[in-house]
Amino acid sequence: MSTDIRILLDEAVTLLREMVAIPSPSFMEEEVCSHISSRLSSFGIEHIRVKNNLLSVNRNYSPLRKTLMLCAHIDTVVPAADYSFDPYRPEYSEFEPGMPAVLGLGSNDDGASAVALISAFRHFYDSPLPANLMLVLSAEEERSGKNGMDAVWSALERGLPYNGTMVRIPDWAIIGEPTCMRAAIAERGLLVIDGTAHGASGHAANGDGVNALYEALDDIARLRAFRFPKVSPQMGEVRINVTQIQAGYAHNVIPQTCEFVVDVRTTDMYTNAEIMEILQSLCRSELRARNLHNRASCTPENSVLPECAAATGISTFISPTTSDWMRIGCDAVKMGPGDSSRSHKKDEYVTVGEIEDGIRKYIGFIYNLEKTENNGNTLE
Repeated sequence: MSTDIRILLDEAVTLLREMVAIPSPSFMEEEVCSHISSRLSSFGIEHIRVKNNLLSVNRNYSPLRKTLMLCAHIDTVVPAADYSFDPYRPEYSEFEPGMPAVLGLGSNDDGASAVALISAFRHFYDSPLPANLMLVLSAEEERSGKNGMDAVWSALERGLPYNGTMVRIPDWAIIGEPTCMRAAIAERGLLVIDGTAHGASGHAANGDGVNALYEALDDIARLRAFRFPKVSPQMGEVRINVTQIQAGYAHNVIPQTCEFVVDVRTTDMYTNAEIMEILQSLCRSELRARNLHNRASCTPENSVLPECAAATGISTFISPTTSDWMRIGCDAVKMGPGDSSRSHKKDEYVTVGEIEDGIRKYIGFIYNLEKTENNGNTLE
C-alpha cells in the first residue's frame, strides 16, 4: 500500500532536519547512519548495513527481475567558515518569507535527495512491481572513500545475502544529487594531477642555476594551448586548468623545484590513464595523478532512462560535477531536488517545495519505468 504524498513530505522534512543536526563529514557517518537506520525501521522498512552504508530492497524483491537502484549519499563536506548561522541548527525554517526551507550543512547536498528517494521507495515498498527497487544510502562520497559506494558495489557483485535471498547488482540507477530535478545523462570525470618541474639552484645575482619555475611555466603554456583531438558528442572537449603553483623560498635563490596542480575535467572519449600518458608526453615536468578512478560517466544511447525522464516531464543535461555514478557499473541518470550551485558553500538550504517536487517526480519516473517493464500496462 502506498503512502500519501503529504505524509511522505512531512516525514521527509522531519528526517532531513534531524540529519542536518548530526555532523556527518566524510569518514564520520556512523551516527547519522544509525539515526537513518532507526527511522527506516520506524517506517517498517527492512534493511541491512554495509559499513556506514544502508541498503534495502522492496518487499517482493526477486533476483529474477531487473532492479532499479535509488542512491544518495549521507556524508557532507566540512562547513564553510563564513556561515551566517549555525550549520547544524536546522530550526531556521524559512529561506524567504512564505518559502519554507531546511537550512544547514547537507540539506541540499545531499540530504534532500536522500529523503526524497526514501519517500519514493516507501511509496512502492509493498507494491507488486514488474521490476525491483533497491535503496542505497552511501557514505564517503564527498571524499571518494573506499568504504562508501565502492564497498556496496563490490558486495553486490559478489552477491549480498538479504532475508534468505541473494541481492545482486542493479540494472539501472538514479543517482540522487542536487540537479533542480533535471536528469543528467552524462557527467564529466575528474583527474587531479600534481606536477613537479626540476631545475638547479643558484644565486639570483650570478645568473647561474636552472630556474624550475620557468620550466614549469613552459609546461603550463603547453598544457594551456593543447586541445585533445577527440571531442565527446555529449560532453564536448576535455577541459584542462592549472589551478595552483608553488616555488622558491627566498628572493635571491633560483628555485630548484616548482610544483603545480592541474585540474582535468574528463569525458567519455578518453580513460584517465590515456589522458595522463598524453599530457606527460607534452611536459618535461614529472606528472603524478592523485588517482585514476574518477572517470566520466554516460547514459547509453539505447537506455530507457532518458525516455522515462521525458515521459515524467524531466529535462536532461550534461553535468560538470562527479558523483557516485562513477563507482557503479550499470545504466544510470543523476537527478535530485536542490541546486548544485548551493553545494559546498555557506548558508546551504533546500526548500520544502523542492523536496515535494523531487518526491513526486521520482515516483512518476518509477511509474514510467514500471510501465515500460510491464509492457505498457499502468500499475494499479
